[in-house]
Amino acid sequence: MTGGRSPILLAWSSGKDSAWALHTLRQDPAVEVVGLLTTVNEAYDRVAMHAVRRALLEAQADAAGLPLTIVSIPSPCPNEVYEAAMAAALSAARARGVTGVAFGDLFLEDIRAYRERQMRGTGLGLHFPLWLRPTEALAADMIDGGLRARLTCVDPRVMPEGLAGEEFDRGLLARLPAGVDPCGENGEFHTFAWDGPMFRHAVPVRRGEVVRRDGFVFADLLAAEAA
Repeated sequence: MTGGRSPILLAWSSGKDSAWALHTLRQDPAVEVVGLLTTVNEAYDRVAMHAVRRALLEAQADAAGLPLTIVSIPSPCPNEVYEAAMAAALSAARARGVTGVAFGDLFLEDIRAYRERQMRGTGLGLHFPLWLRPTEALAADMIDGGLRARLTCVDPRVMPEGLAGEEFDRGLLARLPAGVDPCGENGEFHTFAWDGPMFRHAVPVRRGEVVRRDGFVFADLLAAEAA
């Protein structure tokens, strides 16, 4: 921690928004991201909702050059259990000198309000580096800025299930059905970021098995050899 910058954690989903939030925060002279904070499903040993394998999550953190704090949660996870697990992780971070937590949320007011309620009384500040950036322009900025990601999960009620495992690129944006947010902020899809300016090196992946579970379609991503 240098230059008087405030040390913060970044809530890390393994997806493109978290990755771009890291890239954005690293250009902010007021803060320094000193670690990543991720919830992992105990039953599957995967990132919650994104269903990314722990090994890929750990490879991402290594590529970002940041320590990773994993908060284990059961499946299913009652909200009070989730909140207790997060409270313990945040208390430990505060004791280490962390002053805030950043989130990659884009525009959902109810999610932001929940974060604010959850953080109240922790002594930690909140940061939303991507908040209210128009998502069509943001998606284009990500792609043009060198971010590379694959879709790990799609909601088949609004998205063609064949898009699970596809690259998040301009071609995919052109294929999105009308009404689908370009960044998937309404839960239409989730991603795994595998390369970009926030990483020291790529974390190449390939699409594995595609399954339908709990109303969603998940593409299992597997480590791939670097090109």
